Amino acid sequence: MNDQRESTGRIVVGVDGSEPSKAALRWAARQAELTGAVVEAVTAWEYPSFYGWGATGFDFGDNAGAVLTQAIDEALGPDRGGEVRQVVVCGNPAAVLLDASRGAELLVVGSRGHGGFTEALLGSVGQHVVQHADCPVVVIRGPADATHG
Repeated sequence: MNDQRESTGRIVVGVDGSEPSKAALRWAARQAELTGAVVEAVTAWEYPSFYGWGATGFDFGDNAGAVLTQAIDEALGPDRGGEVRQVVVCGNPAAVLLDASRGAELLVVGSRGHGGFTEALLGSVGQHVVQHADCPVVVIRGPADATHG
């Protein structure tokens, strides 16, 4: 199969614009520098359940792409080293990340802990990809600087 996703040297990271996802992106970028891998920043979007055919004028895919670009700029800055590919896909976030991570070296996601007992639990996307990914999964549980060093 001549699918680019089957190649080695990719670190896929789920990015939704949240602080935990930016921490995951920073961690993935540092790991890519160490291993020579390419970072593939992936965001997924879905039509809201209230969205109907009558709604016009708003492009959800373009909006998701703008959020992804802003998150990359905020997390890595303009002088980032290494290649960061941006991937925007319509679909369920867990399914999109699992599909994107086929053939990757790693899948990296942020954890959205809420403090106390719930902080020990993974979010639904994180839990799903940890259970079903074909590659190793790294869950970043806080600021990236606290997880490396």
